[in-house]
Amino acid sequence: MIIREMPESERPREKLMQHGSASLANRELIAILLGSGTKEKSALKIADELLVLRGSGLRDLCYLTAADLSKIKGIGTAKASVLLAAIELGKRLAAETKTNVRRISEISDVLDICMQRMRYYKKEYFNALLLNSKGEIISEENISVGDLSGSIVHPREAFSEAVNRSAAAVIFVHNHPSGDPAPSSEDIAVTRRLCEAGNILGIKVFDHVIIGDGLHVSLKAEGYIEE
Repeated sequence: MIIREMPESERPREKLMQHGSASLANRELIAILLGSGTKEKSALKIADELLVLRGSGLRDLCYLTAADLSKIKGIGTAKASVLLAAIELGKRLAAETKTNVRRISEISDVLDICMQRMRYYKKEYFNALLLNSKGEIISEENISVGDLSGSIVHPREAFSEAVNRSAAAVIFVHNHPSGDPAPSSEDIAVTRRLCEAGNILGIKVFDHVIIGDGLHVSLKAEGYIEE
């Protein structure tokens, strides 16, 4: 059944206006973004196809690409652009709500700042949180961006901004695009090398946190960084 043939009280847009967006199912919210369907299927039907495209429903929308969306008949460039823009706004909103953390006192503070943003990256980003002597964040710097096989980090680049900004300490954070935050032998080797460089420079490496898909590993907690 096409949406305009449905009872008015059941149409997604009308429901949203009368009862608020929280009253709508996922498929109805997506249908509103789509705007319209095709002659063969309604926007709700297209939304259903979208939700099962990668097998895990709403959660997997974060990983959709333009190429993925093009597989669904009824989603052209315009609709794909709207959907991808809405997904990106959702990611940014999730990250933005955590950016009020300005002082690092425990691992959860690092995760509040980085998790919702870095868990979705398709490439490996290696970042550094620069801290002053009070543990307050001076800035967050990107050190390198690698491909899916990983990134190579050199102490020269890793500590460049920390030296320029007179940081007292640094917390390194990088993501594993695979979603599994288990440290590789390279991760451990890089961590040890960075700690040695930090000792020489007088800049304490507080931690190296690996971000996965909703999971994390602290190399300090794992015993690879000394107190």
